[in-house]
Amino acid sequence: MPARDWFWNAIARRYARMPVPDKASYDRKLEATRARLTPESRVLEFGCGTGTTATRHAPHAGHVDAVDFAPEMIAIARSRAAEAGVGNIAFHEATVEGFEASAESYDMVMMHSLLHLLDDPRAAVDKAASLLKPGGWFVSSTMALGEDGLPLMRLLLLPASALGLLPRFTPFTGDELRAMIRGAGFEIVEDWKPAPRRARFIVARKL
Repeated sequence: MPARDWFWNAIARRYARMPVPDKASYDRKLEATRARLTPESRVLEFGCGTGTTATRHAPHAGHVDAVDFAPEMIAIARSRAAEAGVGNIAFHEATVEGFEASAESYDMVMMHSLLHLLDDPRAAVDKAASLLKPGGWFVSSTMALGEDGLPLMRLLLLPASALGLLPRFTPFTGDELRAMIRGAGFEIVEDWKPAPRRARFIVARKL
């Protein structure tokens, strides 16, 4: 079994119990995202995990499709949405590359804490662009392991990833991340990092 499969399924319940590490930053990201939503918005989240963000945004949108490849994560996410009384979310067990939807069918695509975990992050951003309507929003929060003086993290994570002990981590810098997003046909309208060694939050609009 690939490391990413057993790892995320194994930690799903512990992950669900963990508090948000920086609530103020998380709340700001929620507000920035909701500012781009309407009651008719069709939203897609790749890497939804245990469903916290999808469940928080669903009352402000028309419909949310939330996708994660880990069945344990999806099971918890469905339970959370049901407990919250949120009925306009559909959860899907799938990878980014395996999820199928019509081109230009979404108003927003979200990828939080995901791009740096993918074998081909550029292909994922390109897929987001293909699924978005013209003028649609791409919202992401990404750890750029190639910047901010993170050599120790890279020294520890990348060998463990290569040995299959941890999921894959793809190192890139903030400049490389921005270039990746712009190269997929987006205009970046918000680029915010709350502190060094924190995820970079980007809101981009499809041209």
